[in-house]
Amino acid sequence: MSKLPVVPSTWMITELGKVVEYGKTIKVEPNQIAPTAWILELEDIEKNTSKLLAKLRFADRDSKSTKNQFEIGDILYGKLRPYLNKVLIADDAGYCSTEIVPLKPGDHLDNRFLFYWLKHPAFLEYVEAESHGLNMPRLGTETGRAAPFVLAPLNEQRRIADKLDAVLARVDACRDRLYRIPAILKRFRQSVLNAATTGELTEDWRTENAISEEWSPTQLNDVASNFSYGTSAKSSKTGSIPVLRMGNIQDGALDWTDLVYTSDVVEITKYQLSLGDVLFNRTNSPELVGKTAVFKGEREAIYAGYLIRVRCLPQLLPDYLNYCLSSPAGRQYCWQVKSDGVSQSNINAKKLAAFEFNLPSVEEQTEIVRRVESLFAYADRLEARYNSARAQVEKLTPALLAKAFRGELIPQDPNDEPASELLARIAAGKTAEQAKTRAGKRQIKPS
Repeated sequence: MSKLPVVPSTWMITELGKVVEYGKTIKVEPNQIAPTAWILELEDIEKNTSKLLAKLRFADRDSKSTKNQFEIGDILYGKLRPYLNKVLIADDAGYCSTEIVPLKPGDHLDNRFLFYWLKHPAFLEYVEAESHGLNMPRLGTETGRAAPFVLAPLNEQRRIADKLDAVLARVDACRDRLYRIPAILKRFRQSVLNAATTGELTEDWRTENAISEEWSPTQLNDVASNFSYGTSAKSSKTGSIPVLRMGNIQDGALDWTDLVYTSDVVEITKYQLSLGDVLFNRTNSPELVGKTAVFKGEREAIYAGYLIRVRCLPQLLPDYLNYCLSSPAGRQYCWQVKSDGVSQSNINAKKLAAFEFNLPSVEEQTEIVRRVESLFAYADRLEARYNSARAQVEKLTPALLAKAFRGELIPQDPNDEPASELLARIAAGKTAEQAKTRAGKRQIKPS
């Protein structure tokens, strides 16, 4: 488990069960729940961010299971697969799955302070290490009660929570803006391909070179050959030659990181790839069928049966064909001609050969390839910067929480009641409540 923070002298490290009634819940059956009541399931909470993804009423859900009741201000903690870090502050009363534990902070805890501690790296490591169950681990009640808890003076809890609210709101806003970048880059690449394959990208080039000839509509089978399916032989994790599969085609290029191999000489001879071969993914999910990439001769390889190899004739550059098939028009063609099965779609060689696109001269194709590569390289650099920035942003929240629970986020006030006295009052309150409960039970006599 991650080392617990070193806390100020007026703070205490105690157990979660000593400050809240972990596991004490009010069970409610479905026939007791009003149709308009809020029903919360784990799937409604986004992992790590604690964003509420959906707020559904009982009438909207076909729910027949027992629920836990919660009130406004309760902390709703997801004990199933706790590494997903699903925690929420209830902004309304309602009912939740029994895989969610409602925690009532009481008068001695700021509910936001409790919320933030349940997302602290040390707490997350504890629950992940102590959860039981292999496929669906969950935090047991006694284990939850024994979980560590950092207790600060009440006034300081509020100041820390206020500061975290303000700072993390800015982090979330930064994250939201940052996460729009992949979609922007995707649209940019598609716009580049559209401009490249419609003539817009090289319009100035044609003007500068006094080229007035129109692009001619062409069917692929007129400018390419060898529409052949790959090997269906079984491959393995070891062998002399890699066998490229549909998963090795990513974003218009070949990905060599997840490979299988063969040493079958007959298969290698029959399906060996040559420089400039275009690989077309003929079978995949509806949104992915028709992916393409060009074999650049990186290493000796053959291709699997879910791929079609296409060899371009001299008047067609492989990279230009790759751009045409990956362009919006190419993707639209694939969507129109695919045949759909139960879970996968298929495009056969005959349909691929009938693909029609605009074909400029080889000289203009060369210029198109050069410009697309330059623009895509620029997009790749932006994407690398985005990935670096995203990694840094993801570290901000854990770092801020760690700082907050070391007492370093805001200055301490020596006039605050120490946490030791606060914990003593919590214990006294529990003792009094237990005594009251026992007294009530003694007064109930059998009829």
